[in-house]
Amino acid sequence: MTEELKPLIVIGLMSGTSVDGIDACLARINHDFSFEILSTLAWDYPENIRQNIFKIFENKTSIEEICWMNFVIGECFAHAALELIKKAGITSKEVDLIGSHGQTVYHKPIDEYINGFNKKSTLQIGESAIIAERTGITTISDFRPADIAAGGQGAPLVCFADEILFKSAKISRAIQNIGGMANVTVVTNNADTTAFDTGPGNVMIDYCAKKYFNQDYDKEGLLAAQGKIDENWLDYLLEEKYYNLEPPKTTGRELFSPEYIEKMLLKAPQDLYDIMATITALTAKTIFNAYEQFVFPKVKIDEIILGGGGVYNPELVKMLKKYFGESVKILSHKDFGISDKFKEALAFALLAYTTFYKIPNNVPSCTGAKHKKILGKISYP
Repeated sequence: MTEELKPLIVIGLMSGTSVDGIDACLARINHDFSFEILSTLAWDYPENIRQNIFKIFENKTSIEEICWMNFVIGECFAHAALELIKKAGITSKEVDLIGSHGQTVYHKPIDEYINGFNKKSTLQIGESAIIAERTGITTISDFRPADIAAGGQGAPLVCFADEILFKSAKISRAIQNIGGMANVTVVTNNADTTAFDTGPGNVMIDYCAKKYFNQDYDKEGLLAAQGKIDENWLDYLLEEKYYNLEPPKTTGRELFSPEYIEKMLLKAPQDLYDIMATITALTAKTIFNAYEQFVFPKVKIDEIILGGGGVYNPELVKMLKKYFGESVKILSHKDFGISDKFKEALAFALLAYTTFYKIPNNVPSCTGAKHKKILGKISYP
């Protein structure tokens, strides 16, 4: 099959649950899935559009607003792609494909039924017809629904790229992303790749930074560094049932919502810095506990490779190193020559490439799908 494949220039576009903007990655992808990153760009949402996305998260909007936001976010993704093309010094005609994750606004991959029909579902907005029309480039989007249709969780999808990037014949690795949510992919030479969401990544940290300090996030972990971990409150936070569910499993803002966080804060310590320290420890501890429960009993991990925005929080990384101790080596994507920020955008470029060539690109052992699927929908310019 690979003999028929040609190298393509592909743009990957990604916006995660932190809504800190659109990450765009331009790459040349070869028939053996090797790649060269040609350029990257971080495109910030206009603040009012960003706030509208949060309104959708919080169910404080209308079907009308969701409808037009789908098209507006498509325009944003198109702008990000065009700016990346300009930055790279090329033209749209030189780009073969765009792979767009879109902006997840709802994700509930739970088997619940109405009239015998499954309500398990996911929704990403950012209309790909707009992206294709504005850029003149064939756009592949909406990757998650096909996996859900096949009985999966529709996530995590980045594990397909993690296999390509990090699988080793000699070393077992856990690739730990810390975005709005935190998820792990376990790649080893002698077993199927597995992946699941460990719990909240930055979502609760960001919420408390905004609520108490009017900061969008805890820059460099400086707020948490000034506090002490309240072990009693941490134990209370760890009672959340999600943490003990067996994988495959995924979660999102549907569970870790503002209402949920406010409920948890009712038992928080009085010192605001202690709140920041403890909520940061929650992310680190739930990652560690997930490995103890669901990873270490099955495979000995040699290296943990950190990625996502959480990598830029030294206090969080320090807590992770404390919990894991000397038993495992903790690295970052940069140690492998891959940007921590743009790995997921690269992943969707790889997904687009394989979808274009009709290569199945979900990983059922990670998502829980019944079989392999070709993910995504194609919009032509």
